[in-house]
Amino acid sequence: MASGTILLADDDAAIRTVLNQALGRVGYEVRSTGNAATLWRWVSQGEGDLIITDVVMPDENAFDLIPRIKRARPELPIVVMSAQNTLKTAITAAERGAYEYLPKPFDLNELIRVVDRAMTAPREPAIARQQPEEDEKIPLIGRSPAMQDIYRVLARLMQTDLTVMISGESGTGKELVARALHDYGRRRNGPFVAVNMAAIPRELIESELFGHEKGAFTGASQRATGRFEQAEGGTLFLDEIGDMPMEAQTRLLRVLQQGEYTTVGGRTPIKTDVRIVAATNRDLRQLINQGLFREDLFFRLNVVPIRLPPLRERSEDIPDLVRHFLGQAEDEGLPPKTIDAEGMELLKRYRWPGNVRELENLVRRLAALYTEETIGGAILETELAEPDFGRPAEQAAADEPLSASVERTLNRIFAAHGDDLPPPGLYDRLLREVERPLFSMSLAATRGNQIKAAHLLGINRNTLRKKIRELDIQVIRGLK
Repeated sequence: MASGTILLADDDAAIRTVLNQALGRVGYEVRSTGNAATLWRWVSQGEGDLIITDVVMPDENAFDLIPRIKRARPELPIVVMSAQNTLKTAITAAERGAYEYLPKPFDLNELIRVVDRAMTAPREPAIARQQPEEDEKIPLIGRSPAMQDIYRVLARLMQTDLTVMISGESGTGKELVARALHDYGRRRNGPFVAVNMAAIPRELIESELFGHEKGAFTGASQRATGRFEQAEGGTLFLDEIGDMPMEAQTRLLRVLQQGEYTTVGGRTPIKTDVRIVAATNRDLRQLINQGLFREDLFFRLNVVPIRLPPLRERSEDIPDLVRHFLGQAEDEGLPPKTIDAEGMELLKRYRWPGNVRELENLVRRLAALYTEETIGGAILETELAEPDFGRPAEQAAADEPLSASVERTLNRIFAAHGDDLPPPGLYDRLLREVERPLFSMSLAATRGNQIKAAHLLGINRNTLRKKIRELDIQVIRGLK
């Protein structure tokens, strides 16, 4: 049986009763109160071995009380509970020196595990950390259990330099997580530099990352700084790390192992002090099996993995996200809008292949193009219509992408020739002649929405953008 005295502060009598019974059953003695003044009196008198406290109480906010508690009894562990389930709450709890933050409603078994762990851990003073000078609005939004888990992990990582690997589908907010780690961490006063591996020609990636010396290659007329040098003292965000070529992977591995690099064409090692945050929407383990990604680099980058769930797995967050994006649109001068209950249900049922980014684009389009103050189901049925809308996700995922189907058909035609090969270049010419109408029709069917068009075609957005440029396709957005 457990032992020790817990000081419980929460102005909700029902929560006090439930926690009294649950903690009492496993052996703890519980003293409970509904206000901060009584909690402070008990603490100042030396009572209790652990505190469980709500944030908002009638007489004082717990975040204002915790610093006094830490000064008086720095070794006393504090577990913070809150119904204000935001990333800012988790960060503030960590900054104030709380042992753990639990969002309401919480799982009783999890709470007891946290209490057991805190009561048996070595009693080292928790260090309260300085808050950022500017209380910027954190862009990560969501009260779902999946997002709460992410908030708690981020809060623990803020004051570390651990390398982080963020995985998730396109549009889930991987760069927002990287920025939060930087903006609320101890490197906040340094630069945040983001580089997308998929957007840089493969032959230029090493120069882009590490810089080059004058004359290092044709066209290198002067020395150029790389992203590592630009990010010195701050955070370097390597997006779409799965697209990094093997040669650059080898150089990056050396940086992570030795903390130094050389410029392209340079000979002198350069020490670096940069926190690495990487992100990918690809399965890196599969790339390792295919010989396309170094396993040793994966383990160096994957020190702390964070998986961002797709929006379809946290549909309960959609109302909060919609309100946030509508507020942003209004701040930018667009007329105020609301979405009725029927419309919100449609948004929650939609599969969101483009995730949060697709939702944001939709909300901005609604605010800009429609005169109605309240957006209803009829409008959203039109906006969300796509070939696989309303079908089960499993069935839609099993459908063959259009681009793959076309290419495979051409391959079959040419394979049927056997030894009677067609004229040289015919395959490429036919593919080009098919591609342009295929891409144009896909963009027209999705009213210029490149996220939906890319999903329909079975390609990523970067490839779609490249094809739009190569094929000189005019994209008209918001067609009705």
